Amino acid sequence: MPVDDHRSAGLHGAETDATYDRAGFGAAVPRGSRPALVVVDLTRGFTEPGFASGSDLTREVTTAAVLATTARQHDVPVIYTAISYTPAEADGDSIAWLRKAPGMRALREGSEEVALDPRLEQHACDHLVLKKGASAFHGTGLATLLTSLGTDTLLVCGATTSGCVRATAVDAVQCGFNTLVVREACGDRAQGPHDAALFDLQAKYADVIGLYDALAYLDNTAAPLASAAG
Repeated sequence: MPVDDHRSAGLHGAETDATYDRAGFGAAVPRGSRPALVVVDLTRGFTEPGFASGSDLTREVTTAAVLATTARQHDVPVIYTAISYTPAEADGDSIAWLRKAPGMRALREGSEEVALDPRLEQHACDHLVLKKGASAFHGTGLATLLTSLGTDTLLVCGATTSGCVRATAVDAVQCGFNTLVVREACGDRAQGPHDAALFDLQAKYADVIGLYDALAYLDNTAAPLASAAG
């Protein structure tokens, strides 16, 4: 399937398109035979509007669940991430990000906000990466885990698009992984930041793809993975 872009989304005009084309942005990302799925921060504090940092991400959670189920069917690793602070971190001044975004102090270990959205299933074979900042790579063992799994391509989704999803996708590229961001499984608190982040990711770092494209890619990896396992 063709790579999705945002030229028809009304985010920018012909002048911007020409500028980006001249700069050489927007090339297609190679898709390897050893993908992994990273589901970023679809925890209750982000997916439920009853929490101060949350919004209604029902559609995005449902889509991520479909991706995770399909990934498992093809022995593709599923990795969940969550922001979790100890009481000392949440109440203290050691985390620079919390000075800028003090609302994140509610994401305390063991709290409802940090719990994975119950509409997602965490299987025994799934991985969970706890983090202190926006990127799932910074200060965690995610890059080492992916390397040990033989991963060459990441499917990334989750929340928020303009924050932790974007930071994770950018760091994924910088760690050497081909990166695909699944549009329908990414959510944000506002449409503007969501659209802008997807535009920027598509232009410079990742392929922003639709759900059916992502599912077809997972289906196409099934045969190579089965051969490798045999």
